[in-house]
Formats: sequence, structure tokens, C-alpha cells
Amino acid sequence: MSNQTESVMIDLRSDTVTQPTPAMKEAMMRAPLGDDIFSDDPTVNALQDRVADMFGMEAALFVPSGTMANQVAIRSHTEPGDEIICHPLSHIYLYEAGAPAALSGCSVRFVDGARGMFTSDDVRAALRPVDQHFPVSRLCVIENTQNRGGGSVWSESQIADVSQTARELGLKMHLDGARIMNACVASGTSPKDYAKHFDSATICFSKGLGAPVGSAVAGSKAFITRARRIRKMFGGAMRQSGILAAAANYALDHHVERLKEDHENAATLAKLLSENPRIKVDPCETNIVYFDLDKSAGTAPELEAKLLQNNVRMLALGPARLRAVTHLHVTNADIDRAATIILNLIR
Repeated sequence: MSNQTESVMIDLRSDTVTQPTPAMKEAMMRAPLGDDIFSDDPTVNALQDRVADMFGMEAALFVPSGTMANQVAIRSHTEPGDEIICHPLSHIYLYEAGAPAALSGCSVRFVDGARGMFTSDDVRAALRPVDQHFPVSRLCVIENTQNRGGGSVWSESQIADVSQTARELGLKMHLDGARIMNACVASGTSPKDYAKHFDSATICFSKGLGAPVGSAVAGSKAFITRARRIRKMFGGAMRQSGILAAAANYALDHHVERLKEDHENAATLAKLLSENPRIKVDPCETNIVYFDLDKSAGTAPELEAKLLQNNVRMLALGPARLRAVTHLHVTNADIDRAATIILNLIR
């Protein structure tokens, strides 16, 4: 391995660290623009129509981030005092700064299960009785892929089962699809087939798809009309945002099928690390690898610091747990080099 290769940083902290490719930047610069608050940015409108069609929904709305997409959806579905049913590892609970409570006045009721998943029976058991003492059970949220579940993929049949029960119970269904295209590529299920079980669905363009900014939320026309007002309320309405929507369109054109490469690289990393008995690797289904260190191997923060000294970035998520995420800037050679460094550090 050359010194030049060793000096190049391998960033496995997240698939959000990607930079726009030269071709994506060119597409952004060529994009026709308007004022999206007046709904006359042609590039944004084209993206929104595309996302709505992709999900089989009536309409869609472009927003700055995945968090805003989820929170706009939550606020659009609920009223203050309502309750959201979700897994305790859900992004809307762990990583969105308490937004369901702060922005929508909603509480959260957990339904637990392996790898971030749950069943229709879990949802039925979590439903609040109709009683003045309790919040109103209003919305069920599924995250696919499930980040903290190890990038786990919900099958359509699992979602259909939960959705059928949720609808029988009068609940709305929301899909946190930040990495929905990873789920589609891994499972062979189309976005439309996943989304037909939901009242709203999101997609994030700035993760594995490689755009610099942006997400979208889709639903019925009435839902998106309300969501547009909520987006404005939350400060997410933008002006010439077609320059960002162009990157998202480019990503949908060129960066979906290649997600398979990220999945293969993650599987390779998981396999190589699992050869060390002092490293316990979670099952790897898509582009996220979680692993735990034996106590004899030191702590996760210690390994994170040593990796940085060797030009590899990962995230320590606890005393023993680390996460690595593959993306379009990570090559097969990068995976081999990162694994070799880790295994040399933990002999």
C-alpha cells in the first residue's frame, strides 16, 4: 500500500458525507429556476411530480431535510395531544431533537422488536383506549430501511400486515423512507409497492443517493396542501430551490442502481470484521454495518480515535458499539484497507 493511498481519508461515518459528482454539479447549474413559494420553479415541480408518481401518491413536496419531511408529515397528520406509535429505535424519536413533542405536541408510544421492526399484534397492544385520560392514538410510523436496526429491510408483507391492522384501528400510516431506495434495491420491491400501504411517505436525496441537500414527502393532494403550509410554518419553504431539486433528479437518474455496490461493500466489511472473534458484527442487509467490541479490545471511542489517526472515520455509538456506512465515495479497495486497519488494531 502506497503512502499516498494511506493518506487518503476513508469516511464511513455516514452516507450523508457524500459530495456532488461533477456531472451532478453540472445538472444543478443547468437547472431552470423559479420561485418555489409561488410554485413556479419548474425543476422543483418536475421533481415533486416524479416523486408522487414513484410512490403512487397524488402529490409530493420538496423540503430541505429528512427530519423536516418527517416532521411536516407528523404535523399534517396529527393534532396536539395525539400519540405516535413507533419503534424506540426510530429516527423520529432518537434523532429529530424531540420534534414530535416540540412541533406537533405529540407523545410517543413504543412498539419494540428485533432490528427496529414490530408486528401488527404490537400495534394492536399499543393502541390507547378511547378515554379522556389518554392521548389519542393517531399515527403509526415505520422506518425503512431501519438505521439503528442495522440498515434492516422491511418486507412488503410485513408492512402490509401492520398497515392492515393500523387502518382497522383508525390509525394513519407514515413511511420514513430516508433510505427507501436502499430497501427497494435490496428487496426488489418498488417504491410504489411499499408506499401503497401508507398515507404518506418520504425519501431523502442526501444519503446514499448522493445529493447535497433535500428530501421529499408524498401523500394525497389534501395532505400535501396542508403539508405545504406546515413547511412554511417550519421555515422550510425555499425560493430558487430548483438548483437543489436538480441534484435530486440527477440522483434518481444515476445513483439508484449503484446502491447495490454500497450493499456489497458493506457485506464485505462485515464479513472481514467477523473473522476477528473480539468483534461481534450485526447482520448486514444494506449499506450499514454495526459492530461491538469485546471488552478486551478496548472501547469504541478509543478505536474511533485510533482509526482517525489512520485516516479512517467511523462513529462510536456507545462504550462498545461502532457504525460504518458505505456510499458512492467508498471503493472496494477502501473497504479492504479499512478492514485491515481495524483488524491490525484489534489483534
